Order: sequence, then structure tokens, then C-alpha cells
Amino acid sequence: MLQDPRAVRHFQKIADAIAELWKRGYRFDDMRMYLDGYLAALRYTDDLEAFLINRLEEEATRYLYDPSNYDLASPQPEPIEEGY
Repeated sequence: MLQDPRAVRHFQKIADAIAELWKRGYRFDDMRMYLDGYLAALRYTDDLEAFLINRLEEEATRYLYDPSNYDLASPQPEPIEEGY
């Protein structure tokens, strides 16, 4: 669990972006590339300590691959029309 406020804010940004990418129809590979790029930018800018970035990566990866975070559309049956 993330405790650092800056790490939590970054996690929230990542989670919001992943949810938006999912709604737009992107695949998991694309969302993983986004996550990798985000983490690479954090490492490059030294905004967070290395151990916090590693922890953030673990949490974000867990979020990315957890199917309960995505709204999977289930097909609705067609109503049966009576009469005629």
C-alpha cells in the first residue's frame, strides 16, 4: 500500500489514465506501454525516490491486470415480442 502522498497522487493519475484508455478501446499492451513511459519519466525526473517508484510500479501493474477494474459489457438478450 502506498503511503507517500506524492506516490498516491501519481497512482491516481495512472489509474485515471488507464480507465480512460480502456474506455477509448485501447488494449492492455497499449496501457502497459503508457505505464512504462510514465514510470520512465518519473525515474528520469527524480520526482520520487527509487523505492517509491518501484512500489508504485507494483501497485499500478496490479491495478492494470485486475479485471474487476474494468467495465466489461455483457450482451443483453433481445426482448421477445409477443403478438402479431
